[in-house]
Amino acid sequence: MRADKFPIGIIGGTGGMGKWFASFFRQEGYSVQISGRNTGLAPRQMAEVCPVVIVSVPIAATDAVIREVGPCMPHDSLLMDLTSLKEAPVRAMLEVSVSEVIGLHPLFGPRVASLDGQNIAVCPGRGERWLPWLKDIMEKNGAHLVEATPEGHDKMMALVQGLNHFNTVVLGLTMAESGVSPEELRRFSTPALRERLDHLGRIFAHPDLYAHLIADNPHTDKFLSLYGKNLDELRGLLHSGDMAAVTKMIKSMNIL
Repeated sequence: MRADKFPIGIIGGTGGMGKWFASFFRQEGYSVQISGRNTGLAPRQMAEVCPVVIVSVPIAATDAVIREVGPCMPHDSLLMDLTSLKEAPVRAMLEVSVSEVIGLHPLFGPRVASLDGQNIAVCPGRGERWLPWLKDIMEKNGAHLVEATPEGHDKMMALVQGLNHFNTVVLGLTMAESGVSPEELRRFSTPALRERLDHLGRIFAHPDLYAHLIADNPHTDKFLSLYGKNLDELRGLLHSGDMAAVTKMIKSMNIL
C-alpha cells in the first residue's frame, strides 16, 4: 500500500508527542488527520476515514478515548497508543476493538529532531499485517525498536520512569526545604547537578504528567520498597561510621 493512499489519524495530535508524530508521518508522505480538543475530526469520524489511528492523549484520558474510538475501528485497521504505560491501554484496545492493536512507547520527548538513535518500545497486541509496516518506517529512520509484552514493558518503566522520577521529586522536595535558593545552588552546581535541575524543571512544569507516571504503574511500589530498604540501610551505615561497609555497599551496585 502506497504511503499517499491512506491517511493516518492522531487523537491528541495537537499535543507534544502527537504533534511530533504528525510531523513525522507527513514528512514520510502520509496525509495526517488530527483530533484535538477544539480542532479536527471527532474520534469516531477518524475511525471511519483512517485505517491507522493513534491515541496520543494524557494517561488519565487514554482509557476513555480508546473506548470511544475502538468500537468504530474495522477489523483490517490498526489502533495504536503512545502512552508511557502499556498494560492497561493495550488491554483496553483489545477489549473494545476488532482491529489490529499495537502499544507504542517512544522513549524520548518531543524536543528531539529525528528518530535516529532513539529507542521505541513496541508491544504487539493483535494482528500481523501492520507490525511489519510500523517496524519498517521506524527502523529506516534510525529508531531502535525494543519489542516487549505490555507487562514486561511496564515492569521496566517502573524503574526507568517510576523510581527515577520519584527519586528526582524527592531530591527537589529536599532542595526546596533546604533553605538554599535555586540561584545560589546553581552557582555551586556541577554539570551533573545542572542536568538534574533541568529535569526538575521539566517535572515542575508538568506535575500531573509525572504524578501519573509514578502512581499509575502497578509495578512501581515494589521498587519504592527496595529504594526505602536501601536508603535505610545506607543511612544506618553512615550513622555508624563504618566506612568499609559503606564502600562495600556502593561496590555492590555494580550494574553498569
